Amino acid sequence: MIKVPEIFGENVFNLQVMQDKLPKEVFKSLKKTIDEGTPLDAGIAGVVANAMKDWAVEKGATHYTHWFQPMTGITAEKHDSFISPTKDGKVIMDFSGKELVVGEPDASSFPSGGVRATFEARGYTAWDPTSFAFIKDGTLCIPTAFFSYSGEVLDKKTPLLKSMRALNKQALRILRLFGNTTAKQVFPTVGAEQEYFLIDRKMYDARKDLVFSGRTLFGAKPPKGQEMEDHYFGPIKTRVSEFMHDLDVELWKLGILAKTKHNEVAPAQHELAPIFTVTNVASDQNQLMMETMKKVAAKHGLYCLLHEKPFAGVNGSGKHNNWSMSTDTGLNLLDPGSTPAENSQFITFLLAVVKAVDEYQDLLRLSVASAGNDHRLGANEAPPAIVSMYIGDELAEVIDALEHDTKYNGKGKQMMKLGVDTLPDLPKDTTDRNRTSPFAFTGNKFEFRMLGSTFSIAGPNIILNTIVADELRQFADELEGAKDFNAALHELVSRTIREHKRIIFNGNNYTEEWTEEAKRRGLLNLRNSAEALPHFADEKNIALFERNSVFTRREVESRTDIMLENYGKVLTIEALTMIEMGKKDIFPAVNAYIADLCKSIQDKKALKISSAAEEELVKKLSSSNEAMYFKAGEIEKLLVEVKELSGAEEIAHFFADKIIPVMQEMRAYADDMEVNTAKKYWPFPTYGDILFSV
Repeated sequence: MIKVPEIFGENVFNLQVMQDKLPKEVFKSLKKTIDEGTPLDAGIAGVVANAMKDWAVEKGATHYTHWFQPMTGITAEKHDSFISPTKDGKVIMDFSGKELVVGEPDASSFPSGGVRATFEARGYTAWDPTSFAFIKDGTLCIPTAFFSYSGEVLDKKTPLLKSMRALNKQALRILRLFGNTTAKQVFPTVGAEQEYFLIDRKMYDARKDLVFSGRTLFGAKPPKGQEMEDHYFGPIKTRVSEFMHDLDVELWKLGILAKTKHNEVAPAQHELAPIFTVTNVASDQNQLMMETMKKVAAKHGLYCLLHEKPFAGVNGSGKHNNWSMSTDTGLNLLDPGSTPAENSQFITFLLAVVKAVDEYQDLLRLSVASAGNDHRLGANEAPPAIVSMYIGDELAEVIDALEHDTKYNGKGKQMMKLGVDTLPDLPKDTTDRNRTSPFAFTGNKFEFRMLGSTFSIAGPNIILNTIVADELRQFADELEGAKDFNAALHELVSRTIREHKRIIFNGNNYTEEWTEEAKRRGLLNLRNSAEALPHFADEKNIALFERNSVFTRREVESRTDIMLENYGKVLTIEALTMIEMGKKDIFPAVNAYIADLCKSIQDKKALKISSAAEEELVKKLSSSNEAMYFKAGEIEKLLVEVKELSGAEEIAHFFADKIIPVMQEMRAYADDMEVNTAKKYWPFPTYGDILFSV
């Protein structure tokens, strides 16, 4: 029997291990760095490194790595052994403070968006002491930031830490205005729900499209999909349950608070949700979670699909980002509280988020933009591409009363004038009734639902932290200089609601009526990544990032290029895979079936038996197969045209407007043929085979 408290965090160099292994003064200094963000005392690095090495070696580790998160969306690691030669020809296990704090990986093959010259191959990794080191596969993994020889940021961790610092600074200013002098730090927290598909490894290996692109590029709907709604929260199959159990154990050993697991809506789809934690730690742990999922799945003869839309016509996979702000004293700043003072403070932080989401719809939308997520957003299992907020009926009434100085009817018809009249107790659990909203308030946090399942949560949370920090800065600038704080607060609240309430929508986000209503409100509808991603480098957004010291102009522009280039690369791979599967697999397979049908027609005619069905089927298949073949040729020609284009944005639009429609047409012909081709001829497993094989 597994004793969870005993195994939890056993492979993590956490605070308890540090306290046990480090001298008292060294531990005290390091903990201050972790808790307060103070600079690391260089004098203790060697002591920490030696203790970390001894602990890791005791656990069987032979190597160490600076574990970092480049702009590829996945993690990177270069392993070095602890061995160091001695004069007598033997070795010792050694690890210095310098090796702990700074590494020098080759940065030449990582995306840089032009911020690094080709000849400047060297990069640097720097230890992030706020995210604990851990052991994975016999290697001590040290979470680090990653930057270029000339100092430009090349990863996702560094700007995330900068955005957290910006939020901390501005949130503390607001807290001081409300008389809170005890809190020394404010940090964003996140719990990221991870959805995924689990399929048989043999099925995966038999599908080129899954192997090359992570999703099926062809596939007709099976007779039964998710229509019966019998999979969601249903009994977990034995093989899946065994996988989930082993996954939980491995994650617990790594100190990851895996909490909830269940079947999701689609066949073969599941979800794992952790308990929330500090954002940079949550980001590291989510990356580690996705890697561990794949490793554990392989041990069970399974494959874990993390693509946002691996199967057309059934629910895709997202990653709900449950975001809030907390103090080091344990106060959740998005908890309504039970006293007027707390309510006033809550309303201020709430409206900072409302204003941020409204003013930076483009940034939130592009933070979840990808070729994969484009297939999911707007489908009836995910929020639409239009950003809006759900706050619930109770809070909507409060907001309306505050705007108009009218009575709030929810609790005794009380006047809603911040700091002047008594505020009612606000409901702690504003129920999450609207599952269609992209950005929903769920009692004491916001659930950002637009993230795709493959996403590093660092990107969206960089945006969230930065935009809210900037609004809090504006609020603080206005309120700190006010002669009458209560009057100024009331004016600020009323004006903010009046100017930004358009972003609040508590209705059904799936309807065409909402699309039209959103347009009337002036909300953005960025339908795909090609439309969304270029906005990252808009002047107002560059100014935002520079103002909050999160990105420089050069870094913003480089990231825009990287994201657009990645979009084009993903679609190029998908297009080439479709061509190969269409020409090499589907076309000859269908022709073989047609040939046998023609032989059957001849045989029947010789016996003077009707062959009308076969003849009709031959005509249908021949027409579709020919059409599919020619569509493959169209895609080939378009891919040649792409090479003549200059600029990542132009290429992205060309894919979105010209190539994707032809790919969809080619798929339609193939999927129709799948339904009409005898099973023994079809060259790869069908949706029915894949989704119901585990």
